[in-house]
Amino acid sequence: MTSRRSARNRLSLPTRLVLLCALLSGLPAFGADTATGSGLFSVRAFGATGDGHTLDTDAVNQAIIAAAEKGGTVEFPAGDYLCHSIRLRSHVTLRLGPGATIIAADPPTTPGAPGYDFPEPNPAEHYQDFGHSHWHNSLIWGENLEYVSIVGPGRIYGRGLSRGNGRMSLPVGVTGPQDPNKLPSALMADGPVVVEPRPDLVPGPFKYPNARDTLPDGVGNKAIALKNCRNVTLSHFTILHGGHFGILATGVDNLVIDGLIIDTNRDGMDIDSCSNVRITNCSVNSPWDDGICLKSSHALGVGRITENVMIANCLVSGFDEGTLLDGTRRRELVRKAGPIGRIKLGTETGGGFRNIAIANCTFEYCRGLALEQVDGGVLEDVVVTNLVMRDIVNAPIFLRLGARLRAPGTPGPSQVRRVLISNVIAYGISSDYGILIAGLPGHPVEDVVVSNAKFYFRGGGTAAQAARIVPELPTEYPEPELFGTLPAWGLFARHVTNLQIRGVELHRLSDDLRPAVILDDVTGARFFDLQLPDARIQDRPLWSLAGVSRLHARDCTSLPDGEVPAAAAGTPTYY
Repeated sequence: MTSRRSARNRLSLPTRLVLLCALLSGLPAFGADTATGSGLFSVRAFGATGDGHTLDTDAVNQAIIAAAEKGGTVEFPAGDYLCHSIRLRSHVTLRLGPGATIIAADPPTTPGAPGYDFPEPNPAEHYQDFGHSHWHNSLIWGENLEYVSIVGPGRIYGRGLSRGNGRMSLPVGVTGPQDPNKLPSALMADGPVVVEPRPDLVPGPFKYPNARDTLPDGVGNKAIALKNCRNVTLSHFTILHGGHFGILATGVDNLVIDGLIIDTNRDGMDIDSCSNVRITNCSVNSPWDDGICLKSSHALGVGRITENVMIANCLVSGFDEGTLLDGTRRRELVRKAGPIGRIKLGTETGGGFRNIAIANCTFEYCRGLALEQVDGGVLEDVVVTNLVMRDIVNAPIFLRLGARLRAPGTPGPSQVRRVLISNVIAYGISSDYGILIAGLPGHPVEDVVVSNAKFYFRGGGTAAQAARIVPELPTEYPEPELFGTLPAWGLFARHVTNLQIRGVELHRLSDDLRPAVILDDVTGARFFDLQLPDARIQDRPLWSLAGVSRLHARDCTSLPDGEVPAAAAGTPTYY
């Protein structure tokens, strides 16, 4: 029988030191874990300190390399792990344990100093901004991987990440806080915009790349970036202050995002050119940009459709950054057009969208649902149901077909069709915008149904606003605020075919001198049980119809039942 002494003596001195350190610290050791086949690889066993001051990047990446050999879990015990770029590998799970925080280190202040991985070359960078076109310049990134997971309950704090658009996360000369519980204010995080001449950049037809948009080598601008991956799970962790993107997933198939809390200074998550995606049980607070955003850019060099996506049981909001996490939900910082924070399809849309389901989601103090197709692709077969909205700062529902056409070659016209929106309650909606559905002359939005919904608008519109002519703006960035205050307080629909409104109530919380509904160039609409606050009073019409044909109505306030007489283009007919 082998004695305990002889077995112990067979261990090398380095192995005994690793085991001794692990025993004293109460943490699993790399050697012990692999010996027992548990597949756990503690970053501390590879030299990570977790003290929040020492760069732990190399230790973390060495742990990932070791775990990838046979597949395993890289464990982050409680601590603050200061890192630059962490490089994911296939068949590896990063587990952020209770009390563990990965902190994005500040970028280098001198050329050549350690920093984030440089942005990789991308010949397709002419069609979208710098942030969408690169992935390696991130805190955590992976490319061409499979079976990758990041799980909680710990958090990622993107303290040193840039917001993009030429802006660092902190002004020059300001040192970031060492306490990961303290956050630079969102105003400070804008920092100065420093544009240096870049003769090496040759902008394409859409002005990308350009010096203002491009960040220097060594600067990171995304918390998590994934490109051309499959079978990915992101589950039950927190992202605080995520930079330009908390999550950028491009060309990722079979993606599960569940139980995340994201409280950030620009986009919460962008799902770009992906298929088979499930986003569930997430809370995203993003006052300065979109919360949950689907896109289909040309960053991969092709127009790849985003399809088979479900977004369910999620909250989006625009509270001051950091105050969703601390529970105060403050609204002290003021933005001219109000916070963003919404669920959106767009703006990069050249590849198109298909088979999208959005259900059981809450919007609070942010912009409304935006479905946009402006780059020549399709947006079709979208179902939205069970939305609750409160304090919406622009249109509660915004459907836009445009002709920005930011795509290679000569893309055809955009198409928006077969969209069903049902079971919506929206309260405290901006007085400037009603529901806005807008196509283009000769290219209408098609087959939209809005049913079983109640909308409560703040009101206060004037007669001058009722007389406004809304510009077409076919090539402009699609955003309700660009159209200005709408001449209708409840619903403005223009260039639409086969619009159905069923069981909808439009309420105003104060008097409004504008019509409730304006239809302009609308064909084949059916309105059933549309309830407005009162009948026509003092010669103020509730309805304005121009270029309207084959409109069928039943049980609609102030509108006759049956086939409504056609209204010629130009001079409106009022009811």
